[in-house]
Amino acid sequence: MRNIWYSIYNIIFIPLLVALVKIGSLFNKKIAQGIKDRKKLFENLIISLLDIDRTKKMIWFHSASMGEFEQAKPIIKKLKAEKDVNVIVTFFSPSGYRNSLNYPYADVISYLPLDSSVLTKRFIKYVRPNLVIFMRYDIWPNLIWSLNKKSIPTMIVDATMRSDSNRKLPGIKNFHKSLYQSFTKILTVSEQNTSSFKEFGLPDNKVVTVGDTRYDRVYEKSLIAKDKKLFDEKLIADKKVFVFGSSWEADEDVILPAITKVIQHDPNVIMILAPHEPTTINLDRLENYFSNKLKMIRFSYINYYNNENVILVDSIGILLTLYYYADLAYVGGSFKQGIHNVLEPAVYGIPVIYGPKHQNSLEALKLSELGSGIVVHNKKEAYRQLRTLLADDAMRNKLGNISKNFVEQNIGASQKILKEILEII
Repeated sequence: MRNIWYSIYNIIFIPLLVALVKIGSLFNKKIAQGIKDRKKLFENLIISLLDIDRTKKMIWFHSASMGEFEQAKPIIKKLKAEKDVNVIVTFFSPSGYRNSLNYPYADVISYLPLDSSVLTKRFIKYVRPNLVIFMRYDIWPNLIWSLNKKSIPTMIVDATMRSDSNRKLPGIKNFHKSLYQSFTKILTVSEQNTSSFKEFGLPDNKVVTVGDTRYDRVYEKSLIAKDKKLFDEKLIADKKVFVFGSSWEADEDVILPAITKVIQHDPNVIMILAPHEPTTINLDRLENYFSNKLKMIRFSYINYYNNENVILVDSIGILLTLYYYADLAYVGGSFKQGIHNVLEPAVYGIPVIYGPKHQNSLEALKLSELGSGIVVHNKKEAYRQLRTLLADDAMRNKLGNISKNFVEQNIGASQKILKEILEII
């Protein structure tokens, strides 16, 4: 059956993929950048491999982009500490590749070539991996089949499979079954996901529940964040701090009127507002919104802080650290297409508020079930929850402890994954 899928994939899908990528590059700068960077992919790869000690084993980690690579980092760090191995890291997206070029625990960093049979075989020939680890979901059929044909072990880590996944649809299910059967191990984030993978006819020893490395990574980063002094804490010593993180306009339409009303009742409440896209247009729009309502200052001018109630974050990459200062947080995306990372505020032991579109996050669902994740559906609910939680220290601390315990109880997946890796290599 695999030969049939191989023919269909390479005769129909690959030419279609190449055409779509070329068309997409005319309208999308990110796709265009990926095509441009890949022109010297093999040249750069050969140069990077020149200094590699081939007496050491080569472990290859592949991530789609930055988010998935964040989940790989605690594994790579532990692996490097445990074993003297070479590590090559590959990305499909330009953002992942370009933002990781200085990652210290990788010996080689490269793009993954487009998934043609010729290119993947050439890439494998140069890299000569002893084990290939795919983070979460970015698996490519020709690459998987080529690795399997050469008897090179492969793993999916932090694997997820929803019970209603489209991958289980008739016809498509058989295709994915041929892929998953080619893997040596599939390490999932939960028992539910393990059961879901087993619906593809996989044996018990191939699919193992180990947990999610995002907990390890968030916890690790939170310890570092606590030592970063983004601003003098004396500025907010007597304040109740609400961090509105990764906000989209759909979130802001609900939350901003509610928090504005809260602050007007209680001027000791301040909001740190971190838009998901801090572009000039978005920052100007938000400043205009508050112009006749509350005093605002941009984060880049925090040294001039003078009791403003709104601090508008006009930079990126500091949100996790900002949550450290929070008494309460809202995580954006949950009134748009899907929620962002609720673990980032939860790790600091605070309640987390979010909107109705959070089914994409198992953590958000679990926090809601435990009570420290509070779902709001409209402005009225948002106001009631914000007013109550910012006024009630005992309730806020109780729910915050639930958040903290939830994160800490789920730490340890990286060590379990490392054990599985060491058994293979």
